[in-house]
Amino acid sequence: MFIALRDISFAKGRFTLMGSVVALITLLVVLLSGLTSGLAGENVSAVENLKGDLIAFGSEKISFSDSTVTAAQWTGLGGQALGITQTRLTRDDANQAVAVFGSDTLAPVRQRDGELIVSPDLGLAAGDTVTLGDRPYRITAIGPEDSYGHTPVVWTTLADWQRLAHAKPDTATVVVLSGDAPERTLGTHPVSKRESLAGIGSYTSENGSLMMMQGFLFAISALVIGAFFTVWTVQRQGDIAIMKALGASSGYLMRDALSQALIVLMVGGGIGGAAGLGIGALAERVMPFVVDVSTTFVPVLAMIALGMAGAVLAVRRITSVDPLIALGSAR
Repeated sequence: MFIALRDISFAKGRFTLMGSVVALITLLVVLLSGLTSGLAGENVSAVENLKGDLIAFGSEKISFSDSTVTAAQWTGLGGQALGITQTRLTRDDANQAVAVFGSDTLAPVRQRDGELIVSPDLGLAAGDTVTLGDRPYRITAIGPEDSYGHTPVVWTTLADWQRLAHAKPDTATVVVLSGDAPERTLGTHPVSKRESLAGIGSYTSENGSLMMMQGFLFAISALVIGAFFTVWTVQRQGDIAIMKALGASSGYLMRDALSQALIVLMVGGGIGGAAGLGIGALAERVMPFVVDVSTTFVPVLAMIALGMAGAVLAVRRITSVDPLIALGSAR
């Protein structure tokens, strides 16, 4: 650690530049993690928060838009019918896209035909009257802040959903089941709630693209750290040779070099993570953004771990430095 600190003190500019690069990459990863979680929540939170463990689709294809189940199926499975469609809600000449969830048992509050439970994102209040399709509905309660396909959720009865979706009587979109998978499926395809998320429009492609970008940033961080310490080790080859000639072991020099990398990563990652936390706290007020341990602390730890992996590969050449050869080539 003594040599590591002396090196950092001697080459302030280089290590400040390296720490700044680490901080900026960490900031990008934290912001991207928060945005990924926020967009995912706007896409799938209504399904994730359903009261059940399994979602049974009407066919082998996992797709909410293409699935249809019958009353015989949800009654035989002992599950709860759920209808899902998207339409527009109108009030005072203003309209907004909404996702309509129709169920007689899954809604946050029991309601009757002609009544709605709406998301607080719509800015409506209990007692207001709105129009869905061509029929007026009265809002009886404000439900949870759930979204489906980036649109706020409103709850209706199953009969009202069938009218809004122009569905046949005694049909729904999926069956929501509690407990383990049923012994008989009655022509349905039960999957876990997490697996069912793949059936929501653009969720898989959107989430996959953002996760791929995070992966590239992590890989870039490891490459940048590795490249920096590779060049730094080559430049210090003469110094390493002298220290080895004076009796310093390869293990001691390796530990010292890795502690140097850890200092740079912890300082740079800490600054980038703190900046990401501050910006994220402001961003979540105006956009879909999540600030929690998984979007701040975990990315910073991942950056440090991957950076250390790159540093290990870079400084391992210390063990192969021969003092006589290195000193001779330095003349």
